[in-house]
Amino acid sequence: MTTAPEQVPRDVAAVDERGGPTDEGEAALSVRNLTKTFGDGAEEVRAVDDVTLDVRPGTVIGVLGPNGAGKTTLIKSVLGLVIADEGDVRVAGVDVYDDPQAAYARVGAMLEGARNVYWKLTVRENLEFFAAVGGESPGALRERHDALLEQLSLAEKADEPVNDLSRGQKQKVSLACALARDVEVAFLDEPTLGLDVESSVELRREIRRLADQEDMTIVLSSHDMDVVQDVCDRIVIMNGGEVIADDAVADLIDVFRTFAYRVVVGVAGERDAAATDGDGGGDGSEDAVGDETRERLREVYGVDEFEARGDRTAFEVALGDPERFYDLMDDLRDAGLTVHEVESIDPDLEDVFLELTNGDGPAPAARANGGDQR
Repeated sequence: MTTAPEQVPRDVAAVDERGGPTDEGEAALSVRNLTKTFGDGAEEVRAVDDVTLDVRPGTVIGVLGPNGAGKTTLIKSVLGLVIADEGDVRVAGVDVYDDPQAAYARVGAMLEGARNVYWKLTVRENLEFFAAVGGESPGALRERHDALLEQLSLAEKADEPVNDLSRGQKQKVSLACALARDVEVAFLDEPTLGLDVESSVELRREIRRLADQEDMTIVLSSHDMDVVQDVCDRIVIMNGGEVIADDAVADLIDVFRTFAYRVVVGVAGERDAAATDGDGGGDGSEDAVGDETRERLREVYGVDEFEARGDRTAFEVALGDPERFYDLMDDLRDAGLTVHEVESIDPDLEDVFLELTNGDGPAPAARANGGDQR
């Protein structure tokens, strides 16, 4: 992995060189120089430090950061639940602090750790209640609510009290209530928490549908890197209250591409046993790569670990420049080795996150199998 650049490029598709909305229209969400400090004197903590963002309609933006990075304070400040010390927030052109009622009519929110629904009410009653709170007639939204219940596999539970549902089903109800109205911006904090694999896949599909077909802007905060990488168009990474990266998902990952490979080699042809006995440890059981070749791979290509696989050897190498791949192949051939396998190891969002934050805070709860290396 390469060293993190001092500043990762902003998403030029989302903001112009002045950091404002593009010519395509008003930003669905606009944050300007937002700052929030807690405490005084030596105990002062700047939870959000001069954050500026613009998000176009129909965008799914992921907000990531280690614990204490400021992402929850940022979201609550944008929602007006926390009053910022400095800065401006606009939702669909409405100033959140000057006209909170008009701004709230345009947003829905699902916050982690909060009881987002009323457990004594039925699922449908919750949807109707939150639609009414937002100033809309529940009867007029019946079709929307039916569609939400169907898409989230809650239709059969519509008339049951939320308190009788499983944890995953309660999570789905919270999501449905955040989307119970025709909002322009939805804030989803850990929306897949407690969901099984099938439900998580359904949720991802619904998030993308809302953005692509209904032009809804979705601000998603999660530690599940699979979900974030799968559904988000753009990623904002925070650390220490500051935005340290803001870019399209593919571009952000590409910044850290090291042209890394996993290579498996064996001794060419009839030289197998002789070369292994002579260079690899004397009994033919060490591996295919001799001492001289090992040293060259270490010095020239930075390879530091070799894995013996019977009469073959596997190693990983990061080349930085794709042209060096051909030099590596030439060196292996000159050493009398046959390349049996070459697998590209691409960085993923978890790699980028850990690199940018220097591993600060707990690792994201992403891939249980240790990472998707394609």
